[in-house]
Amino acid sequence: MRAVVQRVSRAGVRVDGEVVGAFDRPGLLVFVGVTHGDGPAQVAAIANKIADLRIMDDERSALDLGAPLLVVSQFTLYADTRKGRRPSWSAAAPGPVAEPIVDDVVAALRERGLEVSTGRFGAHMQVELVNDGPVTILLEA
Repeated sequence: MRAVVQRVSRAGVRVDGEVVGAFDRPGLLVFVGVTHGDGPAQVAAIANKIADLRIMDDERSALDLGAPLLVVSQFTLYADTRKGRRPSWSAAAPGPVAEPIVDDVVAALRERGLEVSTGRFGAHMQVELVNDGPVTILLEA
């Protein structure tokens, strides 16, 4: 499992012009990609890392501050571009496998007490953000 975590001043995601998830204060935008073999251990590891990652102001975590999160599924985190000019997506788990795992990540973050909004799995989404710093971290579990 991979996650790209961005510290943001605000973030939102639209599907067909409708805002499906957003916040207007400092928080984290988290893109999550699932690969074959990911399961409960990876969910717990990535959710704990996201919640406790000390990248907010004064080296505090989203959990310390009660900062909001926007979680967006993104299979393209598993693009393989080593050959040619067309990415291969074979390392990304298929939708029916990945969707419940992304849902489990969201649930695990909420269980930690975080406010989490989401994109819509499998939809074409427009993500808007203001990266604060910029701070962008790649996590793998």
